[in-house]
Amino acid sequence: MTVNTHVAADTQAPPITHELARFVAEHPSRGWSDAVEHEAHRTFLNWLGCAIGAARHEAVDAALAAVQMLQPAPQATLAGRPERVDIANAALINGISSHTFDFDDTHLKTIIHPAGPVASAVMALAEQIGSSGRQVIDATVLGIDVACRMGNLVYPQHYDRGWHITGSTGTLGAAAACSRLLGLSAQQTQMALGIAASQPVGLREQFGTMTKPFHPGGAARAGLMAALMAQKGFTSSPRALEAPRGWAQVVSTKYDWNEARDELGQRFEISFNAYKPFACGIVIHPSIDACAQLRDQGVTPEQVQKIELRVHSLVLELTGKKEPQDGLQSKFSVYHGCAAGLIFGRAGEEEFSDAIVRREDVVALRRKVVAVVDDSIREESVVATATLTDGRVVTVHVEHAIGSLERPMTDAHLESKFHDLSDPVLGRARVDQILAACWKLGQAPDLRGVLGLITPA
Repeated sequence: MTVNTHVAADTQAPPITHELARFVAEHPSRGWSDAVEHEAHRTFLNWLGCAIGAARHEAVDAALAAVQMLQPAPQATLAGRPERVDIANAALINGISSHTFDFDDTHLKTIIHPAGPVASAVMALAEQIGSSGRQVIDATVLGIDVACRMGNLVYPQHYDRGWHITGSTGTLGAAAACSRLLGLSAQQTQMALGIAASQPVGLREQFGTMTKPFHPGGAARAGLMAALMAQKGFTSSPRALEAPRGWAQVVSTKYDWNEARDELGQRFEISFNAYKPFACGIVIHPSIDACAQLRDQGVTPEQVQKIELRVHSLVLELTGKKEPQDGLQSKFSVYHGCAAGLIFGRAGEEEFSDAIVRREDVVALRRKVVAVVDDSIREESVVATATLTDGRVVTVHVEHAIGSLERPMTDAHLESKFHDLSDPVLGRARVDQILAACWKLGQAPDLRGVLGLITPA
């Protein structure tokens, strides 16, 4: 029997490609509130710290070695490394580096990590063409808005189909941001979005491997190239995002056009960015938070007979690896996250290292964690119950984890995280200077104040 899975196309969709292109090209510089402006600086700072922190990771080493076989022109800076490559591959490598630790920003409505594709492309291009800090911030805000609005339009069905939404929307965001930096017209920007629409990057099957951080890097490179090609006259469909066989209707069974259009130029999606205190998948954060609270209440690993987690089904769908074998896999194990939270009271990059994943006491505690699906629990919540060997039962309910919009990381938290990531690479004194430059980026005449500091001496 043949099953008809065809979904009727929307042939009367509004001109989303045109509307977003005009918005990117014509919205006034700094045309938003002080709160949005500050969030843009927080986003850039957090992205850069993540990129520097992972600069020496084996995934970055491997990707850079492959790029160097192409003998790239030394056009652009790599965060945390002395090498220079061409702008397209700088976008790729910095995008990979910024997402390798899974420690980057998150647009919680769609679980997009928007800065990876957008900021990686922006920094590479801005260095080459001499953009001001103001232009960098403007492009970042507008590029993230395009990526997240397109994510809003198709989430969650797009994600459920298996797309890694950071990469698939990130290509569009990077194209928008680079079009803005280049000063493209609305028509040229429309072409850039169309070129980018044919290059969605990323499958969820790759989670737990080096290819997951390739997705934002690949999106950054593809979006940058789309803008450069549009600048030189390369064309695309002017309805590439909304047409029946365009981006939205091909990659998702849901496409809510209003999500891309409502309050365009008034509400900025970067306002809904959150930042991770834990270096792993966002849905694990409530469970880590809960286990850290159990630790604060005096519960020790030796006392634990069992820890039961009541979680939303998405938690196990994304992070159900019971026996992770290495650090990358452990970032998708709620069991490992809980063990780290209880043993260490934190879950930074070190707690997701290969050595910690294989440590006997960590493995033993991980095997005492039981996760039970309860879809009355929201994705951002958990109920953790520890049954102890003396018969006591201790329960912690986390409604919103630290790092969420309801319990946001402060500027001081972000600076501390930046130091933890970057000090081992560049040294504390240098990192203090980078932080100062990042907070003032919107006032800088160019990127030299940042770029001169983010490579090893």
